[in-house]
Amino acid sequence: MDFFSRFAIPNPSFPIYASMVAIGLTVIAIIAGLTYFKKWGYLWREWLTTVDHKRIGIMYLISALLMLFRGGVDAIMMRAQLALPENKLLDPQHYNEIFTTHGVVMIIFMAMPFIMALMNFVVPLQIGARDVAFPRLNALSFWLFFMGAMLFNISFIIGGSPDAGWTSYFPLAGNEFSESVGSNYYMIAIQIAGLGTLMTGINFITTILKMRAPGLTLMKMPMFTWASLVTNAIIVFAFPVLTVLLLMGTMDRLFGTHFFATTNGGMDMLWANLFWVWGHPEVYILILPAFGIYSEIISTFARRNLYGYKSMVASMVIISLLSFLVWAHHFFTMGQGALANSIFSITTMAIAVPTGVKIFNWLFTLWKGKIVVTTPMLYSLLFLPIFTIGGVTGVMLGMSAADYQYHNTMFLVAHFHMVIIPGVVFAMLAGLTYYWPKMFGFMLNEKIGKLSAWIIGISTLVAFMPMFFTGLDGQARRMYTYSASTGFGPLNMISFVGALGLAVGFILIVYNIYYSVRHASRDIGSDPWDARSLEWATHTPVPEYNFAIVPQVNSSQAFWDAKKNGDVLFKGEYEKIHMPNNTGVPFIMSSIIFVWGFSLIFSLWIPAIITTLGIFACLLHRSFEKDHGRYISVEEIKETENKLGGTRI
Repeated sequence: MDFFSRFAIPNPSFPIYASMVAIGLTVIAIIAGLTYFKKWGYLWREWLTTVDHKRIGIMYLISALLMLFRGGVDAIMMRAQLALPENKLLDPQHYNEIFTTHGVVMIIFMAMPFIMALMNFVVPLQIGARDVAFPRLNALSFWLFFMGAMLFNISFIIGGSPDAGWTSYFPLAGNEFSESVGSNYYMIAIQIAGLGTLMTGINFITTILKMRAPGLTLMKMPMFTWASLVTNAIIVFAFPVLTVLLLMGTMDRLFGTHFFATTNGGMDMLWANLFWVWGHPEVYILILPAFGIYSEIISTFARRNLYGYKSMVASMVIISLLSFLVWAHHFFTMGQGALANSIFSITTMAIAVPTGVKIFNWLFTLWKGKIVVTTPMLYSLLFLPIFTIGGVTGVMLGMSAADYQYHNTMFLVAHFHMVIIPGVVFAMLAGLTYYWPKMFGFMLNEKIGKLSAWIIGISTLVAFMPMFFTGLDGQARRMYTYSASTGFGPLNMISFVGALGLAVGFILIVYNIYYSVRHASRDIGSDPWDARSLEWATHTPVPEYNFAIVPQVNSSQAFWDAKKNGDVLFKGEYEKIHMPNNTGVPFIMSSIIFVWGFSLIFSLWIPAIITTLGIFACLLHRSFEKDHGRYISVEEIKETENKLGGTRI
């Protein structure tokens, strides 16, 4: 019994037991459905073993949407707890676990895969490539992310969730103050997912630099591809810091080292510094692809070339460099001294300048444009004012002297959400709607889409604007309750109403998908938005090989120029196309890593050793495997192209 007691939840409650039952029933339903409809073979052949960047992108998308609702439930519970003074909905421990998992899930397991989904699906198409540079590595990247996400999400039903905040500061995250395995989950699950992200960074840098279509120079690349290139460069420099940091944290918790202890030569601030050396570039890993998406959408629906192409590229590069020079603004109140505070205050405010350049670029693109307000464009238009509010409050936080008033209050929470929700979530929803027809062959309903966009936009303001005022009045973040005498109650209730509004908006998006699956027309052609870049020159559905003939590119708006000026994109004859074979090794290896991570979390050393050997066995298998891919014959290409309507333009 002692062996099984270690897997028990240290702080059980009715919602956790209900979640256990719901998860069990869901797993049984999935297994029963796959068995009844005889889809196990299809699932293995078409999805679990795929190396197609488009299918991997869709799997990232499904994962991101699931995690959005997982993190959203945490958010609703937090706002419900704070809606009334001295509320008893959640106890202090449960509240700690919820705000910890909410932050990790939304940043690492929702926003990141949403970005990876669009990056995987769109970038190879935008540069005229047939796949990414390393297809197998791409599959391994996804499955490592997925297994890391699943490992993190079983924590609240097996062993207990992490409870030291999404930043997991030591010594709070050490064994002395976090006795359960929750922080072990944090260290190891994020480590596994982070390794997948680092592999993605290497893969996409190589893809963009080495696999562009003829004529597509760097300064002709679409803005989303530029954003992806800069983002993956940040990933390659920032994520190794996270990898080492989590390894050191794991050593402290499992093997008794003292990297972050307050005794025996350890330094708890070492964790904080290394965390934010990764953590602040991470914010721009999220926001730069979002900027790329907005650039594509605003240009498309303003019916104009993007204003200031070179300044947009330059501003992204400058942001990427400055993102590594601002981390210590998280420590303004921690006694680092006036000189250090001044330096990091200057760099923090400086990063607002290239961001402001982008805002003006988008406004000038809209100026005199023939604007078509579609659902993606509506998200983009809502983004501009709301994000500006969040950005201006960021400059306020960047003033080190004033930060003594703002730090660790709800003002900071409001700022962060007013940047990330319009800056990232709106962009992901806009990109989802924009690329949905290319992914699935039909469009989402515009009326429902616009209604959900308005509800989400207004609810964002209702949910987070009150926090600026309660924060200035002294409401600290992370406190699970407050007294009625503080006067925080009415504004917190308004925030709760806003959170409910956000939930309604996201539920409407789910309904929109359901409604559109059933009723939307499938006869939409390959270019339903009258778009401008190369991904829309492909068929819908996109064939496995993307392009039967590699396109010849002359501008950053190659497809638009081909439509309007008669430029010829596809020159030459069909030739056989080399494609990679599917493989189950990434899925199998990642599953073994899942068990390996679980074993380490609970200090099950024999399974940990066995799974370590299994990981090396997979690596050896790949090292000695002779798989040179396959060729799609000219006859197969002609048959596919004829079925889809022939090579375009």
